[in-house]
Amino acid sequence: MVGIAAAVVSWVGLALAVVLVVHVVLTVGGANPDNPITSTVKAVAEPVALAFKDLFPPADAKLRVIVNFGLAAVFWLVVRAIVLRLVRRLN
Repeated sequence: MVGIAAAVVSWVGLALAVVLVVHVVLTVGGANPDNPITSTVKAVAEPVALAFKDLFPPADAKLRVIVNFGLAAVFWLVVRAIVLRLVRRLN
């Protein structure tokens, strides 16, 4: 059971970070904001970024996305690692 919980935590944490990174790539790459893929990724990434999405307000919009959403992705990877350690200790 602990193995299943660890796998779920691992995949969820990784998925959250990937969504944030994909949003950064699409934004910096200049993807069409009206495209359904781009708008869906943005709609999912914004709540996942939590309070990080407007933590640093640089004037350049692309830099703002790189810093804030990139920091949120790192946050989720760190949370994932911590929770995985805690779950594995239950074994």
